[in-house]
Amino acid sequence: MIDINLIRTKQTWVKEQLLKRGFKADFAGLLKADEEKRKLLQQVEEMRAERNRVTADIAKIKREKRNADSLVSQMQKIGKSIADGEARLSSLDAQVYELMSTFPNIPAEDVIAGGKESNKVVKTFGRKPVFGFKPKDHVELCTKLGLIDYERAAKISGARTWVYTGVGAMLEWALLNYFIDFHISNGYTFILPPHLLNYESGYAAGQFPKFQHEVFCTSIDDGETPGDTKSANFRFLLPTAETALINMHRGEIIPESKLPIKYAGYSPCYRNADAGYGSKERGMRRGFQFNKVEMIIFCKAKDGDKLLAELIRNAEKLLEGLGLHYQTVALAAGDCSAAMAKTVDIEVFFPSANAYQEVSSGSTAHDYQARRGNIKVKTDAGNEYVHTLNCSGLATSRIVPAIVEQFQQADGSVIIPNVLDKYMHGVKVIKQ
Repeated sequence: MIDINLIRTKQTWVKEQLLKRGFKADFAGLLKADEEKRKLLQQVEEMRAERNRVTADIAKIKREKRNADSLVSQMQKIGKSIADGEARLSSLDAQVYELMSTFPNIPAEDVIAGGKESNKVVKTFGRKPVFGFKPKDHVELCTKLGLIDYERAAKISGARTWVYTGVGAMLEWALLNYFIDFHISNGYTFILPPHLLNYESGYAAGQFPKFQHEVFCTSIDDGETPGDTKSANFRFLLPTAETALINMHRGEIIPESKLPIKYAGYSPCYRNADAGYGSKERGMRRGFQFNKVEMIIFCKAKDGDKLLAELIRNAEKLLEGLGLHYQTVALAAGDCSAAMAKTVDIEVFFPSANAYQEVSSGSTAHDYQARRGNIKVKTDAGNEYVHTLNCSGLATSRIVPAIVEQFQQADGSVIIPNVLDKYMHGVKVIKQ
């Protein structure tokens, strides 16, 4: 979440920054509750000091064998006032915390204002493939080549799911191994996180409470309502490994010598977000479940820009290794997710749609997630919040379709990128 001290001291500036997102902030209710909380806290502290003084006086009087009834009565009244004050403080604390949770992150200084229309292409790799025939889309190719079984997936699961079969399953697994091997060789610690997470994990990542509708909720107690976030039994299926990895150090103070911490985690991702159906969303490009490898970095603020560039370059290298044509896009503030201060997307080209689609998103949350998860680094100057960074490296549900479409041949076959050879058990070309 945003540092409340910025709202207290630079309210106009914070509002201007959030307007870059198209978010009109109203801090009146927050500042009123915050001011009442701070005044009440001072009063409670003064009463606690008074109670300590009276307690000492009572002890002295009793040692002198004198009557202390009046002071005992006074202390009891003070005690009740303190209890009432503490109850009100708890309520105000929750109110301030809830209000703070509604505000998105402040965009980084170099992020431009506006929405999707203001996004800027900053890099292009390779060229659009040129075919001497009418290219097929990945749904037709995957079906004819026996890579994906959409009909049986619909039978056993429903819409927006698929079954990898035969060489299709091999290709999916080959990509995941290629991604994971790459990250391990670059010094990232490989993580396999749990798929069921608690509410605190969703909150720290910045997805709860606002985006709870985008995840699949459940309960580990069959007798409870799956969406009851107040229950200790509440769980949700992780929408990305990032949600789990960010929480690896929730509530911890990390020694400065341990930073930066770099993780690469694999998991299936489960999402209930609206598909936005259309021709671009056919087949595997938007589904309830897909596989993804996610990179996460915990670092000091001064290292954030350099390490974000590293994350983005890692994702680009994976695509370049596959030989896929892509473009890198700097997102405008309004197109960044609520928790992120800056985001750069990497988009691959789909010939059938003559369009690019995002396959990796690299972001920095600055200290927004760290504040929500109370993740700090211990330095000589004291404890400070870490910065958290993330980047997909990569999601397969759009890489498989991109490979199939970009590397299709006139006879309907598909050439597999050479970098996957060691994982494909001798299969170099997919044919009917």
